[in-house]
Amino acid sequence: MFDEDEIAAIKERLLQMQQELQGLRETADQASGVVELDQTTVGRLSRMDAMQGQAMSQEAGRRRQLQLQKIAVALRRIETGDYGYCVSCEEPVAAERLMHDLAASLCIDCANRQEQ
Repeated sequence: MFDEDEIAAIKERLLQMQQELQGLRETADQASGVVELDQTTVGRLSRMDAMQGQAMSQEAGRRRQLQLQKIAVALRRIETGDYGYCVSCEEPVAAERLMHDLAASLCIDCANRQEQ
């Protein structure tokens, strides 16, 4: 499906994405910290804004963690020689799909079936 140079480039990009996401996780941990309930230092609306920001930060963190897991799986699949093949039907995943999402593990048909 992919030659050795293409696989090496994909692996390098996945490792870069992994590093970027891990760096974001470290800086985002501060934003998802506990919101103080002391009304003398923060007004009610400001506290509500902070709580909303906290919830958004936590959701972004959850999505980052999910993406990190997908990247780790893709890297393992590269090492085992399974990268580029659907984990469900074992057919090749379209190169266009993989270029859009390097960590995609399902072909478009299986992904559509899974969504339904």
